[in-house]
Amino acid sequence: MQIQPECVPCLLKRCLYEANLVDENLGPEVMKRAMEVLNEEYKDPAVSADVATVVHRVVYDILGTDDPYKGMKERSNKVALELFPIAEEFVESSDDRFKAAVICSIAGNVLDFGIGSSIEAPEELLQGFNSILEEGLGRDDTGEMKRILEKGGDVFLFGDNCGEIIFDRILIKELKEFDIHLTYVARGEPILTDATIEDVREFGIDKMVDEVSTTNAFAVGVPMDKLDPELLERVENATLLVAKGMANWESFSEHDYRPIAYLLRTKCRPVADSMGEEQDINVAKLFEWTSPLSR
Repeated sequence: MQIQPECVPCLLKRCLYEANLVDENLGPEVMKRAMEVLNEEYKDPAVSADVATVVHRVVYDILGTDDPYKGMKERSNKVALELFPIAEEFVESSDDRFKAAVICSIAGNVLDFGIGSSIEAPEELLQGFNSILEEGLGRDDTGEMKRILEKGGDVFLFGDNCGEIIFDRILIKELKEFDIHLTYVARGEPILTDATIEDVREFGIDKMVDEVSTTNAFAVGVPMDKLDPELLERVENATLLVAKGMANWESFSEHDYRPIAYLLRTKCRPVADSMGEEQDINVAKLFEWTSPLSR
């Protein structure tokens, strides 16, 4: 996804949020440097995820930490574990377990902070979780996903946020009902609230899938040029790619890897518009063609 004017204040708001998480006295320096870097990186064209990666690298260096969201991630995981039995029951009582598992997985995608269009604290999900589940899918391509999964083969699940990763366990269980080789890909280094390989192992996801890997880098989304060459070749030839969250959309939508299904909450207007969907809905959208907006 190309960076949009609305992305600039959103990115700056997140930078200030990060400063306040660590040391609010560093706020002025963080904002000054973030604006300087944005002035250098905001070009036409420029990929939003790439610009955000450069900005966050500078901010993290100023803050002197490799994980300003550490406490927030721990709280997100705690909330998700508390809600996990509700999600399991939602799937167990559903006539379409796969679709229900997708909804649960997307519900965790709201655990994203500092962008102004999401919740302010992980604990807010305790009150809103049921309503997100009941809302269902504003875009529902789960039937088409199952059709592809029935072919078997190599499938990749690209994870997103902490907390959300716990609900991915439910989705993984349903994915493994198909005769597939499932690889879970986490972030290569801590960035934002995203899950790393340590989170994958902490919650036993490595025991549920056939293989785990990482994006191999400090990056928002998935930097294709940083992926292990062997992994990238398999991604290019996969039966199905499943990408969780907006950051993965921002990076993958610049490429023509197909088929690929995006599971996310459209939390901002630029992402919603670039996907051709409404804002603030649960989306399970499959692309099988060469153009990202051809469906």
